[in-house]
Amino acid sequence: MRLWTLHPCYLDPQGLVALWREALLAQAVLAGRTQGYRHHPQLQRFAAHPDALAAVNAYLREVLAESQRRGYRFDAAKLPLVHGPVLLIAASTGQRDHEWRHLRAKLAARSASWNGRWDAVDLPRLHPLFRLEPGAVADWERL
Repeated sequence: MRLWTLHPCYLDPQGLVALWREALLAQAVLAGRTQGYRHHPQLQRFAAHPDALAAVNAYLREVLAESQRRGYRFDAAKLPLVHGPVLLIAASTGQRDHEWRHLRAKLAARSASWNGRWDAVDLPRLHPLFRLEPGAVADWERL
């Protein structure tokens, strides 16, 4: 499971579909609808949020919006409405930089043409659920 801190616009088609599925799984875990993945490190920052379900649903909304920009047909009915603003989750510069290197390596192996789109990007945007703060790679990240 990988719930990217990076904006989903950087993901190739395969990565965006995988993110949608994995974030839906995270939604099911946080809602108590499944027993698997309850202790997955990627869920820690969502589980620690004061309203974990609202946070994961806000996360999914942006993934859905990216899919719609690309003309995909992800099922919006899987998401309840998010009422009002959701408290942002802190994300460190170290985490952003780690994920950017990780994603670029994945794209280089899987989708060289998609990877090439991002050659001029030094500081990628974050998913709008996250606010950037100085710091190292997150403790929950598996290096």
